[in-house]
Parts: sequence; C-alpha cells; structure tokens
Amino acid sequence: MSMGLISCALGVVLAVQASSMQPQAEDEAATKKGRQVEIQRSGSQPSNKGPAEWFTGSVRIDPLFDAKPPARASAATVTFEPGARTAWHTHPAGQRLIVTAGAGWVQQWGGEIQEIRPGDVVSIPPGEKHWAWGHSDYRHDAHRHSGDCERKVVDWMEHVTDQQYRR
Repeated sequence: MSMGLISCALGVVLAVQASSMQPQAEDEAATKKGRQVEIQRSGSQPSNKGPAEWFTGSVRIDPLFDAKPPARASAATVTFEPGARTAWHTHPAGQRLIVTAGAGWVQQWGGEIQEIRPGDVVSIPPGEKHWAWGHSDYRHDAHRHSGDCERKVVDWMEHVTDQQYRR
C-alpha cells in the first residue's frame, strides 16, 4: 500500500484594523517603535516530539509562529505517521483545517469518522470535542493555526481508544 501525505492548515481569521496614518508616517512610526517585517526561515525552530499525553503514535511538531499581541493566533506543522492521532480535545476559540495533500480523518464527539482530502476545509466550532488525523494507511502533515481564548489554545482530554479509531 503506498504511503500518502496529508497537509492541513488550521486557520483563525484575524481582523486587521486599518490605520489612519499616512504610509510614510506609518513607516517612520513603525521604525521608531522597533516594529519591522520579520521573516522566520523554514526549519529555523527545533522540532519537538508530540507528547504521549496528547497523541497516540509517532507525531512531530514543528513550530511556525507564536501569538504576539495583539494577534491571538499561533501555528505549527504537525506530522503524523500512519495510525498516529490526537487525543480527544477542544479549542476554546475553535479551529480550522485546510487539507492540502493526502487523506486523513476527523471526528467530533458522537459523530461519524469523516475522511478529509486535499482542498477540504474543516471548521471546528469553539468548544467542540473532536480528534483528527490518524489515517491507518497514510502519513500526513498538518499546519495548525489556533487562536487563544483567555490565553488558552487547547483543552486536552482522554485518548481515542482503538475501538473508536477503528470504527
């Protein structure tokens, strides 16, 4: 069986307020306050192993960016080997998955397991208990963008049992 690859992006829509400053004055003000365009090079942050408290199987987390006020979003690329999956969890501010390659699964509490494929956008409402990833035949990557709610991004719960996973 061939190994596929899935990539997902989880996004939080952020509102951007337009400034009333003139462009030149805005550039000068930004420079004076030390605000500069920042480029974080790919691979410039160390990878972490997905903690066994939150994941089943082999999972790697590559941070992309942390929330910097006033923004409330952070992101990481999460790589799941075949059969790896998250524990049940919720996101106080919700979550969005955008599948870019391969195939994976997502399930909300009490619902059916649903397959997700490239181009699919999955919106998980705030506080909705769910798990994701874990296709038994494919490796996949996920770009995870999550917002915070009172400085909390996720509430981790119990692991998905093998019985729940194999339904």
